[in-house]
Amino acid sequence: MVEPPGSPWLLLPAAASLALFVWLLTLHPQAAGRVYAAYGGIYVSVALLWLWWIESTPPNASDIVGVLLCLTGMAIIVLGPLHREVST
Repeated sequence: MVEPPGSPWLLLPAAASLALFVWLLTLHPQAAGRVYAAYGGIYVSVALLWLWWIESTPPNASDIVGVLLCLTGMAIIVLGPLHREVST
C-alpha cells in the first residue's frame, strides 16, 4: 500500500475546491448534470492521456473502449437536448 504524502489537513483545501466547483456548476445556464457529464468525459480522457504521456504507461484496449464509451455518453447527454422538438 502506498503511503499518502503530507498532512491530512491537505484534504481541507481539496474539499473546498470541490465544493466551489459544485457551486459553480449551479450557476451555469444549462442543467448542472449535463455540464458535469461533459466534465466527466473530459476528465476520464485526460486521466488516460496523463497515464500515457506522464507516467509512460500506454493505454490498453479496455482503456480505449472505456474512454470512447465515456465520450459517447457525454455527447449523448450534452447534445441530446439540442435535438428536441420545440412545441409551440
